[in-house]
Amino acid sequence: MASTSAGLEPPSIEGVNEASEAASAKLGSALGYEFRDPEAVRRALTHRSASSANNDRLEFLGDSVLGLAVADLLYARFPTASVGELTRIRAALVRMEALAAAAREARIGEYVVLGTGAQRSGGRDRDSILADTVEALLGAMYLDGGYLAVRSAVERIFAVRLEEAALASASKDPKTRLQELLQARGLSLPRYRVVDAGGSAHRPTFRVECEFGLAGPTLGEGPSRRQAEQSAAQRALAEIGDGE
Repeated sequence: MASTSAGLEPPSIEGVNEASEAASAKLGSALGYEFRDPEAVRRALTHRSASSANNDRLEFLGDSVLGLAVADLLYARFPTASVGELTRIRAALVRMEALAAAAREARIGEYVVLGTGAQRSGGRDRDSILADTVEALLGAMYLDGGYLAVRSAVERIFAVRLEEAALASASKDPKTRLQELLQARGLSLPRYRVVDAGGSAHRPTFRVECEFGLAGPTLGEGPSRRQAEQSAAQRALAEIGDGE
C-alpha cells in the first residue's frame, strides 16, 4: 500500500483485507456481482482520511459510469418521457441523499476504511462519504467487470426508486417540475412577476410573467396569482420541450 499523507493514520493491512472481503461478500448479495479483484474493493472502500491510496479516482470514474447507467435505464424504461422528465428523474436518483440511502441499505458504511478523525466524527454514517463510496465501488466494478455489470447493479439498487421517482414526478405541479428541471441543469430558479391584475372583485384576472433562462419569458393567466404562475410555468415547460 502506498505511504499515507502527512498526519494520516494508515489502517492495518489485516483490517483493510477483512473489510474488502466482507464488502465483497455483501456486494455479491446486494448487487448481484462478485468482484474478481479484491484490491479493487479495498481501494474503493478507502477514504482519503485513511490513506493517500484512496478512492478519489474511482469515485470520479464511478460518478460518470453511474450517470450513464441511470440514463441508459431511464431511456429504456420510459420510452415516452420527455428529456426534461428524464433529467428530473435522473437528478433524483443520483443525488447524494439517494446514494447514501442505497449505501445504508447495503450496510456499506460498516466496511469503509476511515482515518481516526473521520471515524470519531461519525464518518461511517455521513451522507457525503457513503455516496462517494457507492460511486467508488461502481467505478471499481466498471474496471473489474465492465459496463454491463455496473448497469445490472444500478438497476438492482434503484429498482424501487425508479418506480417511486416516476410516480412522484407525475404528480408534481408545473412550478415544481420547472424548478427541478432548472436545478438539475445547474441553472437559476425561475422568477415570477405579476404584469397585470384586473377583472372584478368576484372574477379577478392575473397575468404573470415567468423568466427561466432557457428561452424568452412566458405569460400565464388565471383567477389567482398562484394559478397564473402555474400557467406561466406550464408554458415555460412547453417552450423547452417538457410540456407533457
